[in-house]
Amino acid sequence: MSVGAYLQLSIAVALATIALKAGAWWFTGSVSLLSDALESLVNLAGAMFALWMVTVASRPPDAEHPYGHHKAEYFSSGFEGILIFAAALGIVWAAVLRLLDPQPLQAVGLGLVLTVAGSVMNGALAFAMLRHARKQRSMALEADARHLFTDVWTSAGVVAGVLAVQATGWLWLDPVTAIAVAINILREGSSLVRRSVDGLMDARLEPEVLRDIDAVLARFRGPAIRFDHVHSRRAGQRRFVDLHLHLPAGWTLDRAAALRNAVEQALMSAVPGLRASIQLLPSDVEAHVDAVDVDETEDRP
Repeated sequence: MSVGAYLQLSIAVALATIALKAGAWWFTGSVSLLSDALESLVNLAGAMFALWMVTVASRPPDAEHPYGHHKAEYFSSGFEGILIFAAALGIVWAAVLRLLDPQPLQAVGLGLVLTVAGSVMNGALAFAMLRHARKQRSMALEADARHLFTDVWTSAGVVAGVLAVQATGWLWLDPVTAIAVAINILREGSSLVRRSVDGLMDARLEPEVLRDIDAVLARFRGPAIRFDHVHSRRAGQRRFVDLHLHLPAGWTLDRAAALRNAVEQALMSAVPGLRASIQLLPSDVEAHVDAVDVDETEDRP
């Protein structure tokens, strides 16, 4: 399945989950179950926005965006994080009102069955989405999957809280559980926003990918051949690396171009989705750049 197909499935599952969890809240009157239903509503909005951003990211380069639209996926995770903040505030507000005016719960058994059914659907989908997101390096799909996992853990906490209310008769446990849910999803929301900002700031490639790049360059290094000014960045599903290749000044243009082509092909074969840009320079010429130069393949944590 494609990333878009998974997100369409996520929208369908979110609609079904909202119906189940809203029904659980309606039958029981539990504010913690209401908080669980609100988070599912965020899932729906997030999946819809993610599908839109993935569609934008898949557009080919144009005159205004010559490097493509791949960064659009980062807007998806940031948007979903902001939605989570809004949902958390709504949950806390409802929980405080219920804490001031506790109410007994009704039809708890039916409500919990509906909640667990929705959680099972979310968990199964989240597992499949996360595996596919890692293969496709889709930030939008990964954000949606991680939020679904958070929803599953949230539901588990809510179910435990409702059962505790039934076992102890302490009505205040219901709104306290809802507040705990809000705190948990705030943590997830802050993580999504942080990762979104990091992506938009042109973060370098992952350490394991940089090691793969360095291994490829090591195969071509020699007494008369060297590489420097190695820089990389991520943009959604795309990866980019720029570097300088220093060669003997006496080489013909054909020979130099053939070596550059071989290095580019080796890099792109070692790292799927990589776009390599290599500048040829004579061995005795050093390039000057405005920014502080850091050879990323030699600066790994």
